[in-house]
Amino acid sequence: MSIIVTDKGFVADDWPGEIAPLEALADGAEAVDLANTDDPARLGNRLERLGLIRIAFPSFSDGRGFTLARRLRRMGYRGRLRAFGPLIADQYAMARRSGFDEVEIPDDLAARQPEDQWLFRANWQNHDYQSQLKG
Repeated sequence: MSIIVTDKGFVADDWPGEIAPLEALADGAEAVDLANTDDPARLGNRLERLGLIRIAFPSFSDGRGFTLARRLRRMGYRGRLRAFGPLIADQYAMARRSGFDEVEIPDDLAARQPEDQWLFRANWQNHDYQSQLKG
């Protein structure tokens, strides 16, 4: 099982359908799983029809998924972006700033880092030093 983390804390997964791997993505699919090494250009003209893109983080120390999220947003993707894997609460603000809407973490990680630790970082917009420097 997994836990979905949003700015409101731990919530139930409300995505109703399947999430297809990129290699098996059919034209009518509404959600896709991407590895952090996938090229988002492979989504082609399907980008605006996708309601959810889930990007895998194989470990908390591998930040390539943040770059992939930023690329997808710059390509015009406006749907839900979900980080998937063992991210830690300290990375929540970075996930949100790079374009993710939510984070899906394993149950065992949620037990070690309970909801209050994630909620402490939910005010990610207030602590964006780069925006403060830009004025």
